[in-house]
Amino acid sequence: MLTKDSSLAKGLPKTTESLCPECLSIIQATIREDDGKVVMEKTCPQHGSFKDVVWSDAKTYLRVEKWAKDGMGVIDPAIPKAKQCPFDCGLCDLHLSHTALANLDLTNRCNLKCPICFANANSAGYVYEPDYDTVIKMLKLLRSQKPVPCPAVQFSGGEPTIYPHFFKVIKAAREMGFAQVQAATNGIEFAKSLEFCKMASQAGLNTLYLQFDGMRSEIYERARGKDLLATKQKVVDNFRQLPTHPSIVLVPTVVKGVNDDQVWPILDYALKNMDVIRGVNYQPVAFTGRMTREELVEGRYTLTDLIHDVEEQSGGKIKASDWYPVPTVVAVSELVGAIAGKNMVTFTNHTHCGLATYLFVKDNEHIIPLTRFIDVDSLFTELYELAKKASGKKVQLFTKVKAYSLIKKHIKKDQLPEGMNVMEFLNVLKRVFSEDTKKGLSKFSWNMMYVGAMHFMDSYNYDIERVKRCSIHYTTPDMRLIPFCAYNSGPVYRTDVEKRFSIPLDEWRKKHGDQYT
Repeated sequence: MLTKDSSLAKGLPKTTESLCPECLSIIQATIREDDGKVVMEKTCPQHGSFKDVVWSDAKTYLRVEKWAKDGMGVIDPAIPKAKQCPFDCGLCDLHLSHTALANLDLTNRCNLKCPICFANANSAGYVYEPDYDTVIKMLKLLRSQKPVPCPAVQFSGGEPTIYPHFFKVIKAAREMGFAQVQAATNGIEFAKSLEFCKMASQAGLNTLYLQFDGMRSEIYERARGKDLLATKQKVVDNFRQLPTHPSIVLVPTVVKGVNDDQVWPILDYALKNMDVIRGVNYQPVAFTGRMTREELVEGRYTLTDLIHDVEEQSGGKIKASDWYPVPTVVAVSELVGAIAGKNMVTFTNHTHCGLATYLFVKDNEHIIPLTRFIDVDSLFTELYELAKKASGKKVQLFTKVKAYSLIKKHIKKDQLPEGMNVMEFLNVLKRVFSEDTKKGLSKFSWNMMYVGAMHFMDSYNYDIERVKRCSIHYTTPDMRLIPFCAYNSGPVYRTDVEKRFSIPLDEWRKKHGDQYT
């Protein structure tokens, strides 16, 4: 077993550690219900009081807490005697999750200049771009992690496609055994050239995380400084021409008042292009600058704002109750690990980091969330208990039969999608518990659309308990692993890392010209 019962406080009100948005010192915060919303309140002795909405729906906030599970961290952490999260990142011995997905920034250069971005060489005044050998060392660090080698790497930036060794590092990652090799991109290079798409696919790219902010041109003009709607469509068209192609996951950055009316149109577009697009992963915007209380109230968009907007805009096709937190699937990871007799990647994120659901899709008009025909609460609770009993025992056959029986027990037969019977559904799920787990999961998702949302933190809603449980980490040239929200907000490790491993912008331009800086 890689998990244990969570030490998180449940219910409201409760206290946690947070940061002062002004001086970034650690201060106590209270999380409580306020008029049906969940708010964080905190006071810095030097800079006064701050208040922010962390979830707009207190009932859903409390509903998902039951799924909290803590991991065991990593063996031999780089920082063995850390004193305080998030100031001793490495990973440290305070951290409770292994790396499920690693971000590896290939460059801070970009072929766009978006107003909402973590990395920009032009504004930073320097170019951060690790050489090929350094990237290889960073990848090896991830694969050496114990108890579970990192299974997925996402090349990011800046814009990773302009990195001079883009295809080469994709190939290297696949050869090292990463099950998922991804690229987070604006799509411009993939739209320009079908040959570029072919080369990425042949190198071993599994998934394209495509920046996709809506179905109106003016959204891109405002958020990205350029109309990119036709560019996004061209990426989809190009991938469709490949005999085999990486899957596309649309990644909308949702900004209140800019594109929050687009959450369903984006998903509707994905459903119409399911032959190429396999998921949507929404990201409510995080605030990186100083904000007044009025600006926070006006601009804050939370996970529960998102799921209620999806319900309203879809006409109830997907309801807020269909969404579950990331660690819900811990039961499956633990059970498959017990049957296989080895450690599996386990998503022990904080329950309030993200929400997700799976949709069974016959066509664009016939959409049924998996939660409608499976009793998720009962099934996953019992699967987790079965995993605990099976851990370390040679009862694989019995465990498989028992798991199969539990799934059958919790299927709502009268709610199954039209044309699907219990045996057909069970035969697909049986593959999940076979020796060929990867193949089984692929087939399980074949007629499924993954829909998720992850709300990364800023200094106003910063919760150190979330940082400790993060499973999305950055790998850095000094061979550290740093949780996402520690890297990009709070103490901002990104700035320190990039400055130490960069060259001044003027010096770069003298050597390489001013392309994409």
